Amino acid sequence: MTHRPEAYLPTSVKEMKALGWDTVDVVLFSGDAYVDHPSFGAAVIGRTLQAAGYRVAIVPQPNWQDDLRDFRKFGAPRLFFGVSAGAMDSMVNHYTAARRRRSDDAYTPGARHGARPDYPTIVYSGILRDLFPDTPIIAGGIEASMRRLSHYDYWQDRLRPSLLLDCKADLISYGMGEKGIVEIARILDSGGRIADITNLPQTVIRSVAAPEGVECEEGRIYVGASDIVLHSYERCLKDKRAQAENFKHIEQQSNSMHGKTLWQRHGRQWIKVNPMYPPMTTAEIDASFDLPYTRTPHPRYKGKRIPAYEMIRHSVNIHRGCFGGCSFCTISAHQGKFIASRSKESILREVRSVTQMDDFKGYLSDVGAPSANMYRMGGKDLAICGKCLKPSCLHPSVCPNLNTDHRPLLDLYHAIDAVPGVKKSFVGSGVRYDLSMHHTGDEKIDRANRQYNEELITSHVSGRLKVAPEHTSDVVLDIMRKPSFRLYHEFSRFFDRVNSAHDLKQQLIPYFISSHPGCHETDMAELAAETKSLNLHLEQVQDFTPTPMTLSTEIYYTGFHPYTLKPVFTATSPDEKKAQRKYFFWYDPAYRADITASLHRLHRSDLLARLFPRQASYPVRQGRPSSSREVRNRPKPKRH
Repeated sequence: MTHRPEAYLPTSVKEMKALGWDTVDVVLFSGDAYVDHPSFGAAVIGRTLQAAGYRVAIVPQPNWQDDLRDFRKFGAPRLFFGVSAGAMDSMVNHYTAARRRRSDDAYTPGARHGARPDYPTIVYSGILRDLFPDTPIIAGGIEASMRRLSHYDYWQDRLRPSLLLDCKADLISYGMGEKGIVEIARILDSGGRIADITNLPQTVIRSVAAPEGVECEEGRIYVGASDIVLHSYERCLKDKRAQAENFKHIEQQSNSMHGKTLWQRHGRQWIKVNPMYPPMTTAEIDASFDLPYTRTPHPRYKGKRIPAYEMIRHSVNIHRGCFGGCSFCTISAHQGKFIASRSKESILREVRSVTQMDDFKGYLSDVGAPSANMYRMGGKDLAICGKCLKPSCLHPSVCPNLNTDHRPLLDLYHAIDAVPGVKKSFVGSGVRYDLSMHHTGDEKIDRANRQYNEELITSHVSGRLKVAPEHTSDVVLDIMRKPSFRLYHEFSRFFDRVNSAHDLKQQLIPYFISSHPGCHETDMAELAAETKSLNLHLEQVQDFTPTPMTLSTEIYYTGFHPYTLKPVFTATSPDEKKAQRKYFFWYDPAYRADITASLHRLHRSDLLARLFPRQASYPVRQGRPSSSREVRNRPKPKRH
């Protein structure tokens, strides 16, 4: 499919002139390459503003180390600059769980590393403020969203203040930004001042004034009818327990249908976080996905491979939001837990556009979402949802008010597979088997959900179905907000039965995490023994990586569970992490001596007998593996 350069938002003055423009209303700076696709945030925001009647330019991956010509080229826009680090937090993008610098960048042409700085939101906004002191700057994207209040930064190993204190943006537009960014543009376009935007949903602002009519007593969290005053940043620096106590309220309000305003004092300034917008309606989310995306990278890249785009070029996203509430995940903090589903008609329009791509061979790589099987699901009684503060609808058990009917999703799959040109549609996104295996007591729904699981396995798997049990220990899984590993056994048996019935030879590939809060070395040894009994040689594994604004990260940093304020053990040192990680590779002879010595040290001859029966009764010398294996991280494009 060939496009004229004019089909894209302009990235240069030459392209701007070709559109007949002399100036622009908004200039967006992004740490990612410009891919005009609904899975890339800068493209979504740019197209949304364009649809609202504004002239928008994009500066992807500007050079911040030269004479700053990339920051100067469009001059001052009429309304504002938008700044985003990209679809991932820059530090997750740049560094492994071992804090080693990555050698590639999936969001850069040619996977070249070094195309963006650490903390681009801070760097880009600082440059723009120095060059254009009077032009408003709006920060957005994952990095700004997840760092909107005091947060632990794993890579610097310290508690940082709200990003708005570290950067020179005027405000943060957090979460999914279509509604907010258009409203900001309209306010400024009508003559309003950026300083007057103080109560807009899903924005974060600085304020020199304390919240009116509420108590701001140091050492105590104030919870009022519409406001919550958290512990100050300074108190959190002195007392990790205060940071943990803050997080409970932050997470609850991020997952509330009618959230409260959050306040946190930083020195003499206050950070105010306005509540999220209500979940998008089907019409609103359709409008976003139906914008005139070319679905391809900008021609400026001359066909260079952009790995993140290659992963999703023939995929279709069917909804936003996730009510799984996994404690190590940031999706609900950014997109919310309430599902906003596209209409079948909108999805089919996109599928038909994918079939028209020059390189499409008939196979959709993913009909998915943050969690693949939550389409059209939500509370049966929304009045109950309106009062709920729980971050997960699936943990510790499936909410009785949750509609878990997979029939709309089955109907969607059937309609997609009937589109001319589609040979097969795969589901590459993670499937919540605790959702699809849930027994409701309604025979029609339970039968449909069994049918979903069977059709998923027989018709939408490319030989390997990836699922995420994450661990085998009930204690660790409870902290993760994941179901018992017993349910994995149940799903695995179902998977095997379906494969046998249909004469298939497909594999079930589980993801696991080591060094998660609550996990001891013995838990990992038991995981090794359990997976050996299943004849699993693990591939999809990783060390827990603390990222801003997750429950797991708060436990890792503070040592307390925010909801109980009880201490929780976490492996934090490199040696502790390495001691846990090695159990993933029990089947590798290079690790056998070290694992055997550790199990003797832990007095777990029972586990030694399960892993290495022939060595269980013999003492061994202390030793280290003769070779090492890098545990694989799994960063992937964030769905918008």
